[in-house]
Amino acid sequence: MNSERKPGQNEKDRQLEQFRSIDEGKPMTTNEGLKLSEDEFSLKAGERGPTLMEDFHFREKITHFDHERIPERVVHARGYAAHGEFQVYESMKPYTKAKFLQDPAVKTPVFVRFSTVAGSRGSADTVRDVRGFAVKFYTEEGNYDLVGNNIPVFFIQDAIKFPDLVHSFKPEPHNEIPQAQTAHDTFWDFVVNNQESAHMVMWHMSDRAIPRSFRMMEGFGVHTFRFVNEEGKARFVKFHWKPKLGVHSLVWDEAQKIAGKDPDFHRRDLYEAIEMGNYPEWELGVQMIPEEDEFNFDFDILDPTKIWPEEEIPVKIIGKMTLNRNVDNVFAETEQVAFHPGNVVPGIDFTNDPLLQGRLFSYTDTQLIRLGGPNFHELPINRPVCPFHNNQRDGYGRQTINVGQVSYHRNSLANNTPSVSSVQEGGYEHYQEKVEGRKVRNRSKSFEDHFSQAILFWNSMGEPEKQHIIQAFSFELGKVKSKLIKQKAVDMFANVSTNLASAIANAIGVNPPEQAENTKLEKSSPALSMLNTVMLPDTRKVGVILGNQFNGPKVAAVVKGLQAAGVLPVIISDKLGDLKGTDGAVFEVTETFLTSSSVLFDAIYAAGGQGSTPAFEKNAAQLIHEAFMHYKAIGATFDGVVFLEKGNLLNQAGVVTGEDPRQFTEEFVKAIAADRHWDRHLI
Repeated sequence: MNSERKPGQNEKDRQLEQFRSIDEGKPMTTNEGLKLSEDEFSLKAGERGPTLMEDFHFREKITHFDHERIPERVVHARGYAAHGEFQVYESMKPYTKAKFLQDPAVKTPVFVRFSTVAGSRGSADTVRDVRGFAVKFYTEEGNYDLVGNNIPVFFIQDAIKFPDLVHSFKPEPHNEIPQAQTAHDTFWDFVVNNQESAHMVMWHMSDRAIPRSFRMMEGFGVHTFRFVNEEGKARFVKFHWKPKLGVHSLVWDEAQKIAGKDPDFHRRDLYEAIEMGNYPEWELGVQMIPEEDEFNFDFDILDPTKIWPEEEIPVKIIGKMTLNRNVDNVFAETEQVAFHPGNVVPGIDFTNDPLLQGRLFSYTDTQLIRLGGPNFHELPINRPVCPFHNNQRDGYGRQTINVGQVSYHRNSLANNTPSVSSVQEGGYEHYQEKVEGRKVRNRSKSFEDHFSQAILFWNSMGEPEKQHIIQAFSFELGKVKSKLIKQKAVDMFANVSTNLASAIANAIGVNPPEQAENTKLEKSSPALSMLNTVMLPDTRKVGVILGNQFNGPKVAAVVKGLQAAGVLPVIISDKLGDLKGTDGAVFEVTETFLTSSSVLFDAIYAAGGQGSTPAFEKNAAQLIHEAFMHYKAIGATFDGVVFLEKGNLLNQAGVVTGEDPRQFTEEFVKAIAADRHWDRHLI
C-alpha cells in the first residue's frame, strides 16, 4: 500500500491507509489468495448430486458469513461515527501537562461515535433517550478517550447499580417489549425506588432527550476528572462539548413520526452533512475547581448526579473539534471501535467518583467479550498513532509479529527492554492523592440530596420547555400499567414541583400531591435552557414545494438566497425529475410527497405553481399543516400563498409571505434561524 501522506491526511488517516483494500477491478480469490474460477455453484457429485466436503471455497465463504456479526454493545448499541481533528486555542500548560492541549498549531486526529443507549442496533435514531458522545483522541502520547453523553449527569451514583438500571430500561424479559423506550413499568419502578435518579430523569423528560441532530447537541464528560500540570498541581475538571450550531431538539410528535419515516434520521444527517462539506464543529470547554475549594459548594463535586452550574463555575473554552471525514466501513470502524474512560494521557487523571471508578473496570471487561479477546487494541481503528511496545503476547486476533525471544520484565537478554520511562520522559504518573479510611459499603452523606438540582433544572426551563417535560412524563407514565408506580412517581416528583406533579397526576389518572406549595428553592441556571442557545440558519433543511409552471425567476431568486444564507433547499413535488417553471426555469425534483415528509425538514417553503392538480394541492396542504403544528417556519410566495390562506395560517408566528424575493428571503431566513415558534396559536 502507498504510505505516502496525501494532502489533507492526518496521522490517523495515514495509518489507516495501509489497512484499506479496494476490491473493484481485482480478480476474486480465497482468503489465502487463491484465484477462483467459479463463485456461483458449490462443488457437487454430479449436477444434481450432494455437495462435497472438499469444497474449500464454499466452506470458507459460508463459515465467514456465519461469523460476520459480533455481539452488539449491551448499551450504546446503535451508533454512528466520523473522523475529525481537534485543535486547542491556547496552551493549557498552567493547568495540565497533556501534550495535545499545549500547542495551538497541532491538530490531533479524533474519532467520534454518537449513539443511543437503550435500543438495539436496529432501533430508530429519534427515540427519547440519552445520547452517547464518545471522542477518541489519537495523541502523540497515546489514545485519550473522553467517553461521555449529551446529558451532564447520570441516573445513579455508584457503578454497582448500573446492571440494575440497564435491566430496568431494557425490554422487559417476559415479552421483550418495548424496544428502545423507557415508557414501561420496570424503568419507572426503578426510578421511584432509586430517588437519586430524580435529576437525570428531569433531563431525560426534557427536549435534551430528543435532539434535532448529533450536530446540534452538547456533549459532557459526566464525571469529575483531574487536570495535573508539570508542577504536580491538580485541579478538578469537567468537560463540555458545545456545538457551534447551538443546541436544538425535535418535538415529541415529530420524533415519533421520524422513527417511522426515516429510522436512520440522525446518522443520515451526520453522513450527508460531512459529504456536503458542512463539517460539524464543537468547542471544548472545561470547568475547573482548585483542590482547596472541593468542599465550598452546596453539592458534592464528585457526585455524578450533579452538575456544576455554569454561573458558579464558568466554562472556559479551550479548543475546537471538527468532523470532516466519514468512515470507510461502518463495521470495521464504528462497530469495532473500543472506547474506555481509563485511556488517559499524562496530565489527565481520575477522581473518586464512584460511578467513574466502576467504569474503569467495566469497559475493559466489555471489550474482551465483545471483540473476542485481549487484542482489540490492535484493530486499525483502535491503534494509537504513536508506537506501542510491551510484553503482551498471543491471544485471539493477534496481529503484531513480535520479534525476539524475550517477553517479560525484568530481563537481561534484551537489556531490560522494553523499559519504563521517567515522568520527565513522558511516563504516566498517577496523582498522589492521600487516601485513608475504613473499608465500607456506604456512601458519603454529601451524596444524599437528590432533589435540589432537579429543582434547579425545572426552575431553569422556559415555559415551552416545562410544558414539554409535563407531556413527556404524561406519555411515559401513561404507558405504565401499575397504578402504584404511577402514584409513586407523582409523589416523588412533587419534591421537584407540585405544579409539575399535579399536571402529571391529572394526565395519568392518579391522586395529585398533598403539598399545596411549591418548594421555596428559587435558584436557576439560564445555561440549562435551550431557549438561550445559538440560533443560526446554517445547514437547516427546507422543503420547497413546487408545482408545474411555478414562477421561475422569482422562485429561483428565493432558492439562491436561501443557499447563500447557508440553508439547504430540497425540491418537493408530485413526481421526480425536471420541473419546468416560467421563463425557462428548471429545478430537479429530488423528493415527492410519497417519499418525503414535513418531519424530515426544518422549515417549509411553498411556491406552488399554476399547473397544480387537486391531488398536488391536497398533499401540499397536509405537509404544510403538519410543519405548522410542529412550530416550524413556514414561507410562501406567489402561487404558494393560497395554501396558507386555505389553511388559515396567515399572520401566525413564524409564517412569512411576500412578493419581493429579496425581502421575503431575509425574513424567512430569520424565521428559520429561530428554530421553533412557540408563541404560535395552533389550529
